Amino acid sequence: MAITAAMVKELRDKTSAGMMDCKKALNETNGDMDAAVDWLRTKGIAKADKKASRVAAEGLVAATTKGTKGVVVEVNSETDFVARNDIFQATVAKIATRGLDVDSSEALASTELEGGKTVTEYLSELVGKIGENMTFRRMETLEVSEGIVASYIHNSVATDMGKIGVLVALESSGDVSKLDDLAKKIAMHVAATAPLANTVEDLDATLVSKEREMLKAEALESGKPENIVDKMVDGRMQKFFKESVLATQIFVMDGERSIEKVLEDEGKALGADIKLTGFVRMAVGEGIEKKEENFAEEVAALKG
Repeated sequence: MAITAAMVKELRDKTSAGMMDCKKALNETNGDMDAAVDWLRTKGIAKADKKASRVAAEGLVAATTKGTKGVVVEVNSETDFVARNDIFQATVAKIATRGLDVDSSEALASTELEGGKTVTEYLSELVGKIGENMTFRRMETLEVSEGIVASYIHNSVATDMGKIGVLVALESSGDVSKLDDLAKKIAMHVAATAPLANTVEDLDATLVSKEREMLKAEALESGKPENIVDKMVDGRMQKFFKESVLATQIFVMDGERSIEKVLEDEGKALGADIKLTGFVRMAVGEGIEKKEENFAEEVAALKG
């Protein structure tokens, strides 16, 4: 069967595959459009498998909220270029929205996203179309019984998505619009200061122990008696807590009050107590070991 340009265009519109791939698919299937779609899909999945070993440390964080619940997700790509692709961004937005219906990363990965395909399956097909490894990495949620969960995106590249995403949950019976404004300001603070925990009690015990050991080792080098060293360490630990814990950090918006004082003051103004029940700060690629690429060597390898 003769393969026409119109047939190639129709298949390309259906699959977003390259022109040469579409022409080859039609030749392989003797012009059967449905069979050609399946052929390309199989080829796309094969490409995804080959690319799955590549490190995907770029991408986007997206946040979405609905009243008393909020979700933030991270979807990775190999390059920042793909993170600015409209198709990739639309996919990330869909994944974030579906996150409102589930309670874990595992559940979201296996949730149907579109066309009967799960999030994992959909991304696998997208790899074949875009040509880069892409992975759904993680999701975090916050929820309150009453009040608000607000979000903030730092370094935004599209609506509700960028390089850093923050959720802040405020539990209160106060005016929701005012709570939302306050939560957004605190979320901006969290993006800027990257606190380690909400309160001192929430800090990881291992982290605290290591910090104390490091400070003590530094203090002992001064040659002072151990009883003096212990007092020095106690003082420095208090400073560490003040700077690392959200409740005691100085609010960047005014440079004077701690976050807990801000909550107290705003609660009095609203006539209702405000409790910050949690926050999430998620940055693209944090904790992923990035592979150093030699571009010249990669181009040379392609020629071979």
